[in-house]
Amino acid sequence: MSTIRIQDGQWTRILAFLRTCSGVYVGQEAACRLFLEGVLWVTRSGAQWRLLPERYGNWNSVYKRFARWCDNDIWERMHQHFADDPDMEYLILDSTVVRAHPCAAGALQAKGGQEAQALGRSRGGFSTKIHVNVDALGNPLRFTLTGGQRHDVTQAEALILGYEGDFVLADRSYDADDFRQAILRSGTEPVIPPRSNRKQLYHYDRHLYKERHLVECFINKIKHYRRIFSRFDKLAKRYLGFLSFAGALIWLR
Repeated sequence: MSTIRIQDGQWTRILAFLRTCSGVYVGQEAACRLFLEGVLWVTRSGAQWRLLPERYGNWNSVYKRFARWCDNDIWERMHQHFADDPDMEYLILDSTVVRAHPCAAGALQAKGGQEAQALGRSRGGFSTKIHVNVDALGNPLRFTLTGGQRHDVTQAEALILGYEGDFVLADRSYDADDFRQAILRSGTEPVIPPRSNRKQLYHYDRHLYKERHLVECFINKIKHYRRIFSRFDKLAKRYLGFLSFAGALIWLR
């Protein structure tokens, strides 16, 4: 894991973004690249910050810089910067539950407690739920976090807000009248299979619905980042920082 590097082509584009991003001090290019590679090492390995190899610098300095970037939304802005040219033929929504390690517990009440930090208890135990939408090529557009027990449809309208596509694809958990109406008001057609207990069954394009596998493939990609596969962070902003960085790197592939 100590040989993880950001590719030259990726670094060139990231550096260009950082130079135009307010609130970011780049300094020496080599040192800034080493910092990003240190964050990538932790993201991929899932290791504690204290175990960061010395070649990336002092672990506490790297962590504090990472935390500052989280607080200033740098990672989210990086993701949105590279997600600027999506294929909007259709939007695909889904969510995935991530188990939280016991060390993620204990968020201070001054920070809103665990509920405000998107931590809860689902059937699988102490967990966080990642809500995501992807474009027609399977690239991530937006993330939201909730406790693991929250229903998928509670974040559905927030995920499609501001996007204009031809279709919205989602599974049965998104089959709600209010959400269907929100999709239709935006001039988009819902491709959502009806729940089995519906009195009024809706028609949907079964062939197009098969494209929903793209969001499942994306979720599989981010689960290769071990710091995302399991949550160790007390604060939602820290976890979202890892998630947004991984999303940006997927756009840069």
